[in-house]
Amino acid sequence: MNSYLSIEHCGETLWLLPDKAIYWPARRTLLVADVHIGKAASYRALHQPVPRGTTAATLARLDTLLNSYDCEQLVILGDFLHARAAHSPGMLASLRRWKNSHGALKVVLVRGNHDRHAGDPPVELGIEARDEPLLLEPFALRHDPLPHPTHPVLAGHVHPVYVLRGRARQRLRLPCFLIDAQVSLLPAFGEFTGGWTIEPGSDARAFVAGGDRVWALAN
Repeated sequence: MNSYLSIEHCGETLWLLPDKAIYWPARRTLLVADVHIGKAASYRALHQPVPRGTTAATLARLDTLLNSYDCEQLVILGDFLHARAAHSPGMLASLRRWKNSHGALKVVLVRGNHDRHAGDPPVELGIEARDEPLLLEPFALRHDPLPHPTHPVLAGHVHPVYVLRGRARQRLRLPCFLIDAQVSLLPAFGEFTGGWTIEPGSDARAFVAGGDRVWALAN
Protein backbone atom coordinates (compact mmCIF):
# COMPACT_ATOMS: atom_id res chain seq x y z
CA MET A 1 0.00 0.00 0.00
CA ASN A 2 1.32 3.44 -0.85
CA SER A 3 2.09 5.85 1.95
CA TYR A 4 -0.50 8.41 2.97
CA LEU A 5 -0.30 11.66 4.86
CA SER A 6 -2.71 12.00 7.78
CA ILE A 7 -4.00 15.50 8.51
CA GLU A 8 -6.52 17.02 10.88
CA HIS A 9 -9.17 19.23 9.28
CA CYS A 10 -12.29 20.62 10.95
CA GLY A 11 -12.01 18.08 13.76
CA GLU A 12 -11.71 15.10 11.39
CA THR A 13 -8.76 12.92 10.45
CA LEU A 14 -8.28 12.70 6.69
CA TRP A 15 -5.70 10.61 4.86
CA LEU A 16 -4.30 12.28 1.75
CA LEU A 17 -3.38 9.49 -0.66
CA PRO A 18 -0.59 9.67 -3.27
CA ASP A 19 -3.07 8.40 -5.87
CA LYS A 20 -5.02 11.68 -5.71
CA ALA A 21 -7.80 10.67 -3.33
CA ILE A 22 -8.80 11.18 0.30
CA TYR A 23 -9.67 8.38 2.70
CA TRP A 24 -11.88 9.39 5.64
CA PRO A 25 -11.38 6.69 8.28
CA ALA A 26 -14.21 7.72 10.61
CA ARG A 27 -16.71 7.38 7.74
CA ARG A 28 -14.91 4.49 5.99
CA THR A 29 -15.29 6.62 2.88
CA LEU A 30 -13.06 7.17 -0.13
CA LEU A 31 -13.36 10.58 -1.80
CA VAL A 32 -12.30 11.21 -5.40
CA ALA A 33 -13.02 14.05 -7.82
CA ASP A 34 -13.00 14.51 -11.58
CA VAL A 35 -12.70 10.93 -12.82
CA HIS A 36 -13.74 11.86 -16.38
CA ILE A 37 -14.56 8.38 -17.67
CA GLY A 38 -14.74 8.44 -21.46
CA LYS A 39 -12.82 11.67 -21.98
CA ALA A 40 -10.21 10.12 -24.26
CA ALA A 41 -12.92 8.41 -26.31
CA SER A 42 -14.74 11.70 -26.80
CA TYR A 43 -11.51 13.30 -28.05
CA ARG A 44 -10.84 10.39 -30.41
CA ALA A 45 -14.34 10.90 -31.84
CA LEU A 46 -13.10 14.36 -32.84
CA HIS A 47 -10.07 12.74 -34.53
CA GLN A 48 -7.66 13.91 -31.85
CA PRO A 49 -4.55 11.74 -31.25
CA VAL A 50 -5.01 10.85 -27.59
CA PRO A 51 -3.91 7.75 -25.63
CA ARG A 52 -6.01 4.61 -25.32
CA GLY A 53 -6.58 2.65 -22.13
CA THR A 54 -7.09 5.62 -19.83
CA THR A 55 -10.47 4.40 -18.55
CA ALA A 56 -9.07 0.95 -17.75
CA ALA A 57 -6.11 2.53 -15.96
CA THR A 58 -8.36 4.86 -13.95
CA LEU A 59 -10.68 2.03 -12.86
CA ALA A 60 -7.68 -0.16 -11.97
CA ARG A 61 -6.31 2.56 -9.70
CA LEU A 62 -9.71 2.95 -8.10
CA ASP A 63 -9.83 -0.83 -7.55
CA THR A 64 -6.45 -0.71 -5.83
CA LEU A 65 -7.56 2.00 -3.42
CA LEU A 66 -10.89 0.34 -2.62
CA ASN A 67 -9.12 -2.96 -1.95
CA SER A 68 -6.37 -1.33 0.11
CA TYR A 69 -8.54 0.67 2.49
CA ASP A 70 -11.58 -0.30 4.55
CA CYS A 71 -14.22 1.36 2.36
CA GLU A 72 -17.97 1.19 2.88
CA GLN A 73 -18.62 4.14 0.60
CA LEU A 74 -17.14 5.88 -2.42
CA VAL A 75 -18.12 9.51 -2.97
CA ILE A 76 -17.27 11.03 -6.35
CA LEU A 77 -17.12 14.82 -6.22
CA GLY A 78 -18.37 15.39 -9.72
CA ASP A 79 -17.43 14.67 -13.33
CA PHE A 80 -17.55 10.88 -13.18
CA LEU A 81 -18.56 10.67 -16.85
CA HIS A 82 -16.96 13.15 -19.22
CA ALA A 83 -19.49 13.19 -22.07
CA ARG A 84 -22.27 11.18 -23.68
CA ALA A 85 -19.59 9.06 -25.38
CA ALA A 86 -19.13 7.40 -21.98
CA HIS A 87 -22.51 5.69 -22.51
CA SER A 88 -21.13 3.55 -25.34
CA PRO A 89 -21.76 -0.22 -24.93
CA GLY A 90 -18.07 -0.98 -24.42
CA MET A 91 -17.60 1.73 -21.81
CA LEU A 92 -20.73 0.72 -19.91
CA ALA A 93 -19.61 -2.92 -19.95
CA SER A 94 -16.32 -1.88 -18.33
CA LEU A 95 -18.15 0.15 -15.71
CA ARG A 96 -20.53 -2.73 -15.03
CA ARG A 97 -17.65 -5.16 -14.45
CA TRP A 98 -15.96 -2.65 -12.17
CA LYS A 99 -19.08 -1.99 -10.10
CA ASN A 100 -19.95 -5.70 -9.84
CA SER A 101 -16.52 -6.37 -8.35
CA HIS A 102 -17.46 -4.07 -5.44
CA GLY A 103 -21.00 -5.30 -4.86
CA ALA A 104 -21.36 -4.15 -1.24
CA LEU A 105 -19.86 -0.72 -1.85
CA LYS A 106 -22.15 2.30 -1.74
CA VAL A 107 -21.24 4.71 -4.55
CA VAL A 108 -22.54 8.29 -4.51
CA LEU A 109 -21.96 10.75 -7.34
CA VAL A 110 -22.30 14.44 -6.56
CA ARG A 111 -23.14 15.75 -10.01
CA GLY A 112 -20.64 18.06 -11.70
CA ASN A 113 -20.84 20.12 -14.87
CA HIS A 114 -19.76 17.23 -17.11
CA ASP A 115 -22.23 14.85 -15.45
CA ARG A 116 -25.08 17.20 -16.27
CA HIS A 117 -24.04 17.09 -19.93
CA ALA A 118 -23.21 13.37 -20.06
CA GLY A 119 -26.26 12.24 -18.11
CA ASP A 120 -26.38 10.08 -14.99
CA PRO A 121 -24.83 6.62 -15.00
CA PRO A 122 -27.38 3.93 -15.93
CA VAL A 123 -29.56 2.88 -13.00
CA GLU A 124 -28.37 -0.73 -13.22
CA LEU A 125 -24.88 0.38 -12.15
CA GLY A 126 -26.27 1.16 -8.72
CA ILE A 127 -24.62 4.57 -8.46
CA GLU A 128 -26.64 7.16 -6.54
CA ALA A 129 -26.44 10.46 -8.45
CA ARG A 130 -27.49 13.62 -6.65
CA ASP A 131 -27.10 17.37 -6.87
CA GLU A 132 -24.60 19.23 -4.73
CA PRO A 133 -24.08 19.69 -1.89
CA LEU A 134 -24.02 16.36 -0.09
CA LEU A 135 -23.88 17.11 3.63
CA LEU A 136 -21.77 14.52 5.40
CA GLU A 137 -20.99 16.04 8.78
CA PRO A 138 -19.03 18.13 9.28
CA PHE A 139 -18.44 18.71 5.55
CA ALA A 140 -20.42 19.83 2.53
CA LEU A 141 -19.26 17.70 -0.41
CA ARG A 142 -19.50 19.54 -3.73
CA HIS A 143 -18.14 19.61 -7.24
CA ASP A 144 -17.95 23.38 -7.65
CA PRO A 145 -15.58 24.99 -5.13
CA LEU A 146 -18.09 27.43 -3.66
CA PRO A 147 -18.48 28.20 0.04
CA HIS A 148 -21.38 26.70 1.98
CA PRO A 149 -23.17 28.87 4.58
CA THR A 150 -22.78 26.39 7.44
CA HIS A 151 -20.28 23.65 6.47
CA PRO A 152 -16.66 23.60 5.31
CA VAL A 153 -16.49 22.36 1.72
CA LEU A 154 -14.54 19.56 0.06
CA ALA A 155 -14.69 20.01 -3.72
CA GLY A 156 -13.18 19.22 -7.10
CA HIS A 157 -13.59 20.86 -10.53
CA VAL A 158 -10.36 22.88 -10.52
CA HIS A 159 -7.90 19.98 -11.12
CA PRO A 160 -5.30 21.75 -8.94
CA VAL A 161 -1.59 21.28 -9.63
CA TYR A 162 1.45 22.97 -8.13
CA VAL A 163 4.62 23.78 -10.06
CA LEU A 164 7.92 22.97 -8.36
CA ARG A 165 10.74 25.04 -9.81
CA GLY A 166 14.38 23.98 -9.77
CA ARG A 167 17.63 25.19 -11.22
CA ALA A 168 18.14 25.79 -14.94
CA ARG A 169 14.43 26.53 -15.39
CA GLN A 170 13.41 23.04 -14.33
CA ARG A 171 9.68 22.71 -13.71
CA LEU A 172 7.66 19.83 -12.31
CA ARG A 173 3.84 19.96 -12.22
CA LEU A 174 2.35 17.78 -9.50
CA PRO A 175 -1.25 17.13 -8.39
CA CYS A 176 -2.12 19.15 -5.34
CA PHE A 177 -4.51 19.02 -2.39
CA LEU A 178 -5.48 22.47 -1.13
CA ILE A 179 -6.87 22.50 2.41
CA ASP A 180 -8.61 25.66 3.55
CA ALA A 181 -11.02 26.49 6.36
CA GLN A 182 -13.86 27.31 3.94
CA VAL A 183 -13.23 25.45 0.67
CA SER A 184 -10.73 22.64 0.14
CA LEU A 185 -9.80 21.11 -3.22
CA LEU A 186 -9.02 17.57 -4.32
CA PRO A 187 -6.83 16.91 -7.35
CA ALA A 188 -8.38 15.32 -10.42
CA PHE A 189 -8.36 11.53 -10.12
CA GLY A 190 -8.68 10.56 -13.78
CA GLU A 191 -5.76 9.56 -15.97
CA PHE A 192 -6.49 12.05 -18.76
CA THR A 193 -7.49 15.26 -17.04
CA GLY A 194 -4.82 17.95 -17.14
CA GLY A 195 -4.48 20.49 -14.34
CA TRP A 196 -4.80 24.12 -13.31
CA THR A 197 -1.78 25.70 -11.63
CA ILE A 198 -2.56 27.20 -8.23
CA GLU A 199 -0.68 29.44 -5.83
CA PRO A 200 -1.87 28.73 -2.27
CA GLY A 201 -2.82 31.72 -0.16
CA SER A 202 -1.28 32.30 3.24
CA ASP A 203 -4.26 30.76 5.04
CA ALA A 204 -4.34 27.52 3.01
CA ARG A 205 -2.31 24.35 3.39
CA ALA A 206 -1.06 22.77 0.20
CA PHE A 207 0.06 19.17 -0.24
CA VAL A 208 1.52 17.72 -3.42
CA ALA A 209 1.31 14.09 -4.53
CA GLY A 210 4.18 12.49 -6.39
CA GLY A 211 5.24 8.89 -6.79
CA ASP A 212 4.22 7.00 -3.66
CA ARG A 213 4.00 9.85 -1.17
CA VAL A 214 2.30 13.11 -0.24
CA TRP A 215 4.14 15.98 1.35
CA ALA A 216 3.30 19.44 2.65
CA LEU A 217 4.49 22.62 0.97
CA ALA A 218 6.04 25.19 3.24
CA ASN A 219 3.96 28.35 3.62
